[in-house]
Amino acid sequence: MTNPDTAPLMVAIVLITVAAWVFTTWLRVKNGYPLQGGWGQAIYPKRDDETVERVKLLSQENAQLKAELGSIKDRLANVERIVTDGAHSLDREIEQLRGRTN
Repeated sequence: MTNPDTAPLMVAIVLITVAAWVFTTWLRVKNGYPLQGGWGQAIYPKRDDETVERVKLLSQENAQLKAELGSIKDRLANVERIVTDGAHSLDREIEQLRGRTN
């Protein structure tokens, strides 16, 4: 068996551990975090109408931003083509004009 002097210490450790668990759970609930099970899975995740609406709006905004980013990438590719090819073709056009005037 255990030493009678260590029994109160073991009880105190168990009580402190349980109190800490209750406190952290209370903090999570108070601040809106979903509770987690033993393996980290969410227990009773928040799914109210406001959250669902926010997810829809964020999904729409994400789709719009992706489309805009695709458009910007296309425009950037055109600008890069103009900048890199423009100098070569401009030189060629200048040389053609010089040849015509001479």
